[in-house]
Amino acid sequence: MNLIINSREKRGVIILELNGKVVSGEECESFRHKIKELLASRQMSILLNLGEVTRIDSTGIGALVESVILTAKEGGRLKLFRVPRLIRNILSTHRLLQAFDIYETEEEAVASFAPEAQRAAN
Repeated sequence: MNLIINSREKRGVIILELNGKVVSGEECESFRHKIKELLASRQMSILLNLGEVTRIDSTGIGALVESVILTAKEGGRLKLFRVPRLIRNILSTHRLLQAFDIYETEEEAVASFAPEAQRAAN
């Protein structure tokens, strides 16, 4: 498996650090499982750091889209930061960019959750 997912919490937001390849197979399955696990435990503010993603395929893009939709259906929010140019270009080409809230830095991304993350933390 070539995807490492590290999780941490900051001001009520769960930050998932993705490192490696988000591709068909174990990598996408472990990512999907992690998102479902967070939602099952009522963690509704999720932030993905994609800065260390080295490769993504169509299944990986599908997993990102599926995750943002699933999170919204559960009443949560999933946002992205440090999105590499390659991933931005793929999302833009397929007209999926507007499906995501994308931020440059962790601080601005975490701050964007402020009201909802505070409610969830209390």
